[in-house]
Amino acid sequence: MARIEILPVDGLSRFLVFCKLPRLIYAGAKGFAPPLDLERWTLFAHMLNPHYKLVEDQKFLARRDGQWVGRISAHVYKDGITPVGASPAQFGALDAIDDLEVVRALTEAAENWLREKGATHVNGPFSPTINGECGMLVEGFEATPMIFMPWHPPYLSRHLEALGYTKAQDLISYRFELDEGFLNEAPRISNRREWRDRLKLRPLNMDALKTGETALMQELFNDGWSGNWGFVPFTKAEFDSTADALKFVMPPEFGIVVELDGVPQSFVIALPNLFEIVADMGGKLFPFGLPRLISRMRHHKFNAARIVLLGTRKALQNSATGGAILLAMIEEMRRRGASASIKHLEAGWVLENNLAMRKPIEMFGGKVDKIHRIYERRLSGDGEALRAPDSVSANPQATG
Repeated sequence: MARIEILPVDGLSRFLVFCKLPRLIYAGAKGFAPPLDLERWTLFAHMLNPHYKLVEDQKFLARRDGQWVGRISAHVYKDGITPVGASPAQFGALDAIDDLEVVRALTEAAENWLREKGATHVNGPFSPTINGECGMLVEGFEATPMIFMPWHPPYLSRHLEALGYTKAQDLISYRFELDEGFLNEAPRISNRREWRDRLKLRPLNMDALKTGETALMQELFNDGWSGNWGFVPFTKAEFDSTADALKFVMPPEFGIVVELDGVPQSFVIALPNLFEIVADMGGKLFPFGLPRLISRMRHHKFNAARIVLLGTRKALQNSATGGAILLAMIEEMRRRGASASIKHLEAGWVLENNLAMRKPIEMFGGKVDKIHRIYERRLSGDGEALRAPDSVSANPQATG
């Protein structure tokens, strides 16, 4: 049996392989769409993603017979940062061919690295944070692939569970089917007498994103999500980095701020499903993809969009007022999606036990479309590294 090499990502060439590996091993699988390499660089590069200031991390690649067969990342939060209810030691970006021993070698590499940092318990996948891409797909493998939502083949969760990983939380994504009929419906919530003069839905100010709106979004998001399982505060630098991308890919009408009696209380941001215009590029933007992307952004009528950020003040949650705000946002986002010819709006993700958010979504016709699972595993506390099987070698000196 060929030996599996586990290689640390310690240079540019291996980093580039790490970013593109899913499209190398999942090409042609139904439900998978390759993201642009450039977008992956911004997600996983320390210099481009401010989240890496909060963690220590190490990425690994698996190689067998000269072929790349898997990847994983491991990270641990720095002192003073503790995810709510979850371990500060986490793994992410787990992708592999259908081979239990490859998955075993990758998870053991991540576990051993985390164990050296003092970890006794691990959660994941978080890629690289709960505020980014998280969870392993366990339902909805052939559903419409959606931006910033990870895709995995069915075998990967089976292999992970065979290695002793168990469910910690499920993340639910909902699907709304839209049609032009929504354009003829008067708003049911914001037009009610008790809310007509109090609730105002204003557009996100795209000209003042980093000079005012990102600070507001940070405040609302962190207040609203505080206390939720796995929560780690979203930093201003992370929101500013997000804003740089929003300017290029978000239609102005897809950002909404809800004010109650003149005070901002909630916001929601949706993005068109960019996979519709990049899926045939094979992840490559240069040298010929950029002109095509710009042209498509200007002329393509998107079929699907996804709600990517939402935050409501904690004090209003589980109240009639908070419910009215959430319903008004869902209603308005459906209407705006329909006006932009969107047929499929995805709302996700929502923690499985967050009934205060799930019930209004289901009330307005949201159907479960995908489920992503966060796993956990208790690591031995004696500090002894798991012994790799004979077919696995850790080879930091091998070239990538």
